[in-house]
Amino acid sequence: MARKTALVVCPGRGVYNAGELGYLARYHGDRSHIIAGFDEQRRALDQDPVAALDAAQRFSVAKFTRGDNASALIYACSYADFLSIDRQAVDIVAVTGNSMGWYTALACAGALSAGNGFRVVNTMGTLMQDALIGGQMIYPFVDGDWRAVPGQCQALMDLVRDIPDLYVSIHLGGMIVFAGSEAALAEAEARLDPVDGRFPMRLGNHAAFHTPLQAPVSAKGRAVLGVDLFQQPDLPLVDGRGHVWLPKATALNALWDYTFRHQVLKPYDFTQAIVSGMREFAPDILIVLGPGTTLGGATAQALIGAGWQGLESKADFQTVQDRAPILFAMGMDDQRASVVTTV
Repeated sequence: MARKTALVVCPGRGVYNAGELGYLARYHGDRSHIIAGFDEQRRALDQDPVAALDAAQRFSVAKFTRGDNASALIYACSYADFLSIDRQAVDIVAVTGNSMGWYTALACAGALSAGNGFRVVNTMGTLMQDALIGGQMIYPFVDGDWRAVPGQCQALMDLVRDIPDLYVSIHLGGMIVFAGSEAALAEAEARLDPVDGRFPMRLGNHAAFHTPLQAPVSAKGRAVLGVDLFQQPDLPLVDGRGHVWLPKATALNALWDYTFRHQVLKPYDFTQAIVSGMREFAPDILIVLGPGTTLGGATAQALIGAGWQGLESKADFQTVQDRAPILFAMGMDDQRASVVTTV
């Protein structure tokens, strides 16, 4: 592959599942010194090391989906994947992420060191797990060909308006991630028509991320994670509003405040992050870091929703991918091989 410019996308919670067990050992045995640094932090807090979690003989939903475990494990996998990108073949022009992936993006872009990035993600994951305020549920507004169903998105927005304590948590391509109290989610669940035998889908061990319900977590995070952790990024960052933070021009106090206040308490617009990243930097390709592969679909849906280069459907996207791929998911071996260093 000739050298291409790329927007790197960092995944959030829910991407390390049974199929990803052993991801660190499988792809990043040569980066054990980096993982060991993360695990020093975990041991100091009497938490299971991420290397030990990754080496488990079987996947436990109850254990691996906990915020204090999932966040740390996903960060370690994603950050190691970022280091594996062949910079001779790929020119990274910007970094973005989904939800928890914002913390990873901060580290990949250099606004946080690797260790401080891990400290941030582990602290926030632990605080959210300890509080576990509310929950999340996901529902699509696109059909099987990833075309928007007329009126569906507005109907979902009306639901948020009608049900107390129900919020939009994440705009995720062709889906809306709701968050709220148990009562609010139960009412929404009862009012939504089943789709494909999967939706509405509750997300286990997920709190009401990106809503005002997380105010106590936001306050605790700001109290223990200071602005001194941050530094000027080396690469542009696209946040969960689509706002771009530039190297040598980032107000660190504002970045800190966004990260631990706005990003925790307000909706995360992953769709806008992708669209802004593509429009601002016009990369040749997108690279979705591992683990997992589920964020690739949402990323493609964001492109389709914006009509990127004439894309109107899943079929259009697949045609482009077959002819000259624009999206590479590092959780898929064949796509990973095109972007990782072989030395």
